[in-house]
Amino acid sequence: MIAMDLKVYSAVWCRDCREAKRFLQKHSIAYTEIDIERVPGAADELLAHVGKKAIPQFVIDGKWVQPYRPGQGFLHDEMAVLFGVSEAG
Repeated sequence: MIAMDLKVYSAVWCRDCREAKRFLQKHSIAYTEIDIERVPGAADELLAHVGKKAIPQFVIDGKWVQPYRPGQGFLHDEMAVLFGVSEAG
């Protein structure tokens, strides 16, 4: 696994956020969680980079990535490719 700086913008009530964190934990991918309701300025930073308060958002080595699609949920296959892990099994 390649070392990277991964931040996950999320909130406790967010179902897609929970799924995103389960995916990362399943694959032992280290991340720093930023709760947009508890971390001062986090929601504003999200808005500045994404244009809306859409969560979850991954920030991988400074690059913003939306790991879900509205109406479809977390993008398991696309994120598996991005992180170089297998979603089989």
